[in-house]
Amino acid sequence: MSDHPRTTALDATHRALGATMTDFAGWDMPLRYGSERDEHVAVRTRAGLFDLSHMGEITIDGAQAGELLDYALVGNLSALKVGRARYTMICDASGGILDDLIVYRTGEQTYMVVANASNAQVVLDALSERGAGFDAAVRDDRDAYALIAVQGPEAAGILKGLTDAELDGLKYYAGLPGTVAGREALIARTGYTGEDGFELFVSPGDAVAVWEALTEAGSAAGLVPCGLSCRDTLRLEAGMPLYGHELSTRTTPFDAGLGRIVKFEKTTNDGAFVGREPLEAAAERAADAPPRKLVGLIAQGRRVPRAGYAVVSADGSVIGEVTSGAPSPTLGKPVAIAYVDPAHAEPGTEGVAVDIRGTHEPYEVVALPFYKRQR
Repeated sequence: MSDHPRTTALDATHRALGATMTDFAGWDMPLRYGSERDEHVAVRTRAGLFDLSHMGEITIDGAQAGELLDYALVGNLSALKVGRARYTMICDASGGILDDLIVYRTGEQTYMVVANASNAQVVLDALSERGAGFDAAVRDDRDAYALIAVQGPEAAGILKGLTDAELDGLKYYAGLPGTVAGREALIARTGYTGEDGFELFVSPGDAVAVWEALTEAGSAAGLVPCGLSCRDTLRLEAGMPLYGHELSTRTTPFDAGLGRIVKFEKTTNDGAFVGREPLEAAAERAADAPPRKLVGLIAQGRRVPRAGYAVVSADGSVIGEVTSGAPSPTLGKPVAIAYVDPAHAEPGTEGVAVDIRGTHEPYEVVALPFYKRQR
């Protein structure tokens, strides 16, 4: 196994654009092309183009594909209609989150599971193991796809001129086959920025042509290439969790305020799914006396909080921990997501601060998300 990070089909394109590259989950990925703030603002106001080919695609195919996923994941995927997508999670036997996922139903007996790059092998192994006894095959399709995203208020207008797909009728969290710049693609109205946009699953051999066509079509609308750095601040403003920060095997979906995605009412497999009993207990705790809650924090000053910093009360007692923090280009202030004890979780709670290198910087407690686009 090579010690060098993997490269995407767009690696040469990124380097020609002068991207600052970084090792991310074993992949050499663009961190930024210029100013990460300018890239962030472009997505909020115009459009941005992302290479997401490090994500992990896993295909589930067979007569019992839906039942397998109902057993392996917390969601009710057999009820998903063909052409639709769903946000869900895969948990371990104790209810801890192994990864958060998007699942697309691409046919009557076929689903595509998209995992985070850092967890793709873990998810593949878990699905393969949990698939024993089901009439369905689990296939590693990570090398079969390049993934390009165009995100922002101008995204639909840019893509319309390049595709034969009917974008106006394509709902959020839906996908359909079509062509982009004459190349076959799965066109999904999904994203991780808080804006409208599309994720395009194409053959790696078609990635450069699709990227270049989108770049040309979007030039008049102000589209710019965007790296992982602004992707992080965009999802942070939108209150979207990131695995390894808000989500981990130490947290359940209920800890993260995402209990709604756990579907106890599933009827397949006699209602059984991996982690069910611990998750039922977690649901009861969350309803009665949750040990902590996920909240937003907005700085009253200029110092930026980082993951792992302690959240403290007026008397200096530790009441929580920051999971993600960064300057918010949209709000013009530093923001953070943090787990805090319930007594300090209500929006407007006074006396809350973040311990930034020994100084208790005041922060306002707010409900997530920090930013929600006007639909």
